[in-house]
Amino acid sequence: MTLATAVHEEIALRLAGLDQRYTRLRRALVETMGAAGRPLTIPEILTTNPGLSQSSAYRNITVLIEAGAARRVAGVDDHGRFELAEPLSGHHHHLVCGTCGRVADVSPSPRLERALAEAARAAGDEQDFVVTEHRFDLVGVCAECR
Repeated sequence: MTLATAVHEEIALRLAGLDQRYTRLRRALVETMGAAGRPLTIPEILTTNPGLSQSSAYRNITVLIEAGAARRVAGVDDHGRFELAEPLSGHHHHLVCGTCGRVADVSPSPRLERALAEAARAAGDEQDFVVTEHRFDLVGVCAECR
């Protein structure tokens, strides 16, 4: 899957706002994350980009995060996973395997999204807090680990 030109243009603008360039390497990282359909660990990113060093991957992912183009997704293990930021990839939630740590994207149905928004609003109201977004992860066991 190749990302839309508009996504790359938006990322280039975000990076330019930090006086950073949208290099060939950063573009490759963005393409890798966009094509995966789920958050990836650095070792998974390196498998897809064999010429990339681990330190370059971390350094460039950090810049993409600072620009708001990528985000870190917490799993149940010690591995950070990375994906494109929601404004670029679309709103979604995660299924997290408590055994192997794999994280999969799941697109919410309108019914689920309404229920989550209402639950977030209720939780915010109880604490005098305005919720501006939500993230929802379901932890269980994936098919491979069952």
